[in-house]
Amino acid sequence: MMKNFISIKVKALLIAGLCFSNIGTLFAQQEVMYSQYMFNTLAINPAYAGSRDVLSLTALGRYQWLERNIPGSPTTYSFTLDMPIKNEKMGLGLIAYNDAIGVANNTGLNLAYSYRFKLGAKTTMSLGLQPTVTNVSLALSQVKNLIDLNDQVFIGGDQNKFLFNAGLGMFISNDKSYFGFSVPQLLEQKIDPNSVSSTIKRHYFAMMGFVIGKGNFKIKPSTMLRYTNGSPLGVDGNINFWFKDKISFGISGRKSQTVLSGRDNIDAVVGMFELQLTPQIRVGYAYDYNNNRLNTSAENSKIYNKLVGTPTHEWLLRYEFGYGKSKILTPRYF
Repeated sequence: MMKNFISIKVKALLIAGLCFSNIGTLFAQQEVMYSQYMFNTLAINPAYAGSRDVLSLTALGRYQWLERNIPGSPTTYSFTLDMPIKNEKMGLGLIAYNDAIGVANNTGLNLAYSYRFKLGAKTTMSLGLQPTVTNVSLALSQVKNLIDLNDQVFIGGDQNKFLFNAGLGMFISNDKSYFGFSVPQLLEQKIDPNSVSSTIKRHYFAMMGFVIGKGNFKIKPSTMLRYTNGSPLGVDGNINFWFKDKISFGISGRKSQTVLSGRDNIDAVVGMFELQLTPQIRVGYAYDYNNNRLNTSAENSKIYNKLVGTPTHEWLLRYEFGYGKSKILTPRYF
């Protein structure tokens, strides 16, 4: 959507344009990305609503390039709430988020409904529906010193639009494993009817994980696949090690859906830490070491190289109500 520009306020945010633009051979991921996706499942899949069998609240903040003190650097905030109803045969949820980068700001509110039924003695399948509303804001008037003064993107000026959509999901789980598939937004919509590149694309997510081990030490591998028509397959692979069901250390590798100057490779390594402080409170932290690199003009490369390896920090906090003997007797890994 935003192509070939340098702003006075966001001069070093050329890489931020990855989310909205085409530079060489590049395709954008428009859905919000989380490193701790395995602990923030409702934000991706509406069928997860009610799966934890209690009223569950999760807040997440994601901050990129803090060390560089770059104005307009990417930030993401999300809040999810879900609970079971009707003797746990259904689930309701709410997802609110804000995803900002440079002069672009997306704010969304999603509702989630799931219907749950047994596939076996310990396995449950749920189907989810998610109506969504998103406010897309582009403050293009704040962009100065354009490289291409005839860029069609900026002719229309600022943009502010509400988009209504709907998503679907499926989630299968038991005490030791899970598998989910979701399409958060089914409809492909144009933000600017005069621009071909400003289209909200349909994204497909598939995720799975399982737990190995008993007693005080367990291993929890997981993976998530992301696909968008016209973009390469995005892959997250993760492994977490749990000690006494209270402390977890993990590492992930990510291959995003962006292709940078013909290169398609692992663009981030993630370390994470989870701590179950009490049966009701969990905190988490993820540290992304980014490996994005662009082969561009010498002038732009100076800016890009300053951001290569710049970390991303992601914090998570979960609080659950109704935790007791009548509800959860064992730790919930999913």
